[in-house]
Order: sequence, then C-alpha cells, then structure tokens
Amino acid sequence: MLRIEPEENCRYWIGVVSAAHVKIGVEGGFAQLCHGKAAPLRRMRPGDWLIYYSPRTELGKGEKLQAFTAIGRVVGDRVYEYPMSDSFVPFRRDIHYYPCREVPISGLLHRLSFTAGNPRWGYALRFGHLEIEAADFRAIASLMLEDEVIAEPGYAAAEERYRSDWGQLT
Repeated sequence: MLRIEPEENCRYWIGVVSAAHVKIGVEGGFAQLCHGKAAPLRRMRPGDWLIYYSPRTELGKGEKLQAFTAIGRVVGDRVYEYPMSDSFVPFRRDIHYYPCREVPISGLLHRLSFTAGNPRWGYALRFGHLEIEAADFRAIASLMLEDEVIAEPGYAAAEERYRSDWGQLT
C-alpha cells in the first residue's frame, strides 16, 4: 500500500498540462512539461512526486476542467529527448503513475498555500511547473488516491523501461 508521509530530501511538484496530454504521459510512463523543455524535468529528482493539474481537456481549445488529473513518482535519473517529428523533439522523464481519480481544484482553493485567499490563484501555475509544500501535496494526494486502487501495481511502463535500460530500481 502506498504511504504518503513526509520524506527527507523528497520534493513535490505540480505540472500544468491538458488532460489529453496527461493521458498520453500516463499511458507511456513519462512526463513532458512546459512544451518539452528540459529544465523543469531536471529540477526533479528520483523519488520526487509529480501531480498534474489540467486547466483544460485539450491544449488551447478544450473545455475548462481545472482539476488534478494524475499523480506519480520520478523514476531514474534520465532526462531524455524524444523525437515526435522532424521539427519537435521534446524532453521527457520517466514517471511511475498511480491509478487515481480526478479532483477539482475548486474544493481545495482555500486549503492550498499557493491558492488560499488569492482570487488570482491561477497565476501561480502560469509557468507550467511549480514546487509545492508537503502539506499541499498530502491534501491533494489524499483525495486522488484510493486505498483499493493504490494497492494495485499502478502503471508500470516507466519502471519496466527503467529496469531494461538501467538495471534494478532502488
């Protein structure tokens, strides 16, 4: 069973990505942030947690969603390029995602340190990658993760790729 307790040297992050792109990342076991930039991925370390916040269902044109849509942990040390076309080669990082439910941010706005009392709370998320406090992470994760779901192995695509490329997980 997954335990959400404070960990030494562990950091907690939010990535801002459309729900459609989150789904692709979860299915592939990777994170891709800020239109494929490497810097946000390099700030994260193995064992760090990532929660995706999706303002919309699709990039630019989708319906308003404003929900936390995925949660996972950084696996391995690699930040790597992944060619999607001749003109677009974004950076990715492997993530072990856990099955979860979507959680609208509206019910948490008063509780999170980066939104509480701020009518322009979305401004904190404008850069697409944000480190958050452990208490904020626990507040969000406790609503996203369900005991009967998190006892399952989760989405192991990233772990399988990491094992085959780099050896056993630690």
